[in-house]
Amino acid sequence: MTGASSAAGRIGVLLINLGTPDAPTPRAVKRYLAEFLSDRRVVEIPPIAWQPILRGIVLNTRPKKSAHAYSQIWTEEGSPLAAVTARQAERLQDRLGPDVTVSYAMRYGSPAIGAELARMAEAGCERILLAPLYPQYSGATTATVIDRVADALRAMRRQPSLRTLPPYYDDPAYIAALAKDLDRQIASLAFSPEALLLSFHGMPQRAIDLGDPYYDHCLATARLLEAELARPGLRVVTTFQSRFGRARWLEPATSTVLAEEARRGTKRIAVAAPGFAADCLETLEELALRGRDTFHAEGGEHLAVLACLNAEAAGMDMLEALVRRELSGWL
Repeated sequence: MTGASSAAGRIGVLLINLGTPDAPTPRAVKRYLAEFLSDRRVVEIPPIAWQPILRGIVLNTRPKKSAHAYSQIWTEEGSPLAAVTARQAERLQDRLGPDVTVSYAMRYGSPAIGAELARMAEAGCERILLAPLYPQYSGATTATVIDRVADALRAMRRQPSLRTLPPYYDDPAYIAALAKDLDRQIASLAFSPEALLLSFHGMPQRAIDLGDPYYDHCLATARLLEAELARPGLRVVTTFQSRFGRARWLEPATSTVLAEEARRGTKRIAVAAPGFAADCLETLEELALRGRDTFHAEGGEHLAVLACLNAEAAGMDMLEALVRRELSGWL
């Protein structure tokens, strides 16, 4: 994605998301997981202890299972996460016009951050806004993006000037966009939900104990969103998904709450994932497929997993507003 000109002195915006395998196959997933799970900010176990487990056990068992999960959500455009992020970049390019070059990259997999930064610099971008699409800050997400950017800069003789989009977990534009989009989706359901689960990606409790602000950011988003939605009678419950390994993770777990709600007699639930900028494996397979099965198995009747902001109008309005704010003085 590029603007109309590649003249020197251009301004660039690089949208950055987590990443995805190139294909829903065990080989592609193994390659992706090897990079992802070797990041010391993602798995904070000393490599001398972790790498034998990763290479000897995890990468020999998990890729086949994960490839099956990816195969259930793969589209003609490929990975949903990659397709949505590409659309976000295209639509942001249209909104910002030819004076700005908009591109996107993935922290793990392709397009790689280093390659995109080099390409943008070669196209004349001397000032680049990095936009990690993580509303809530975490060392395992936002910080590792900056790590990888720093690695790329070390290899560049002529470095561009950089800015970074701050976490926007409590930004009024983000909260308003979420409330507007979720309210529209809830109103369009064929049933009236008794509860709304706000499911955020999980994290080991140890990271929070060491000072990571992620948990507080999630709670702030949930509190502000509940107030903005203003739907009397709709219970809002904050949960955490995607537990991995045996360590203690943030609670309550989304799967546990779905089962407990059904056992208590809750028949109708809506689930939203406000920490994800784009629908992906965690929303389309973990929540919409496995979450549905968990809820139904315990007696629940109706479960709707609401779409992320993706590249729809409310989300793009928010993204444009945040990016324009951070480009102040450059544009």
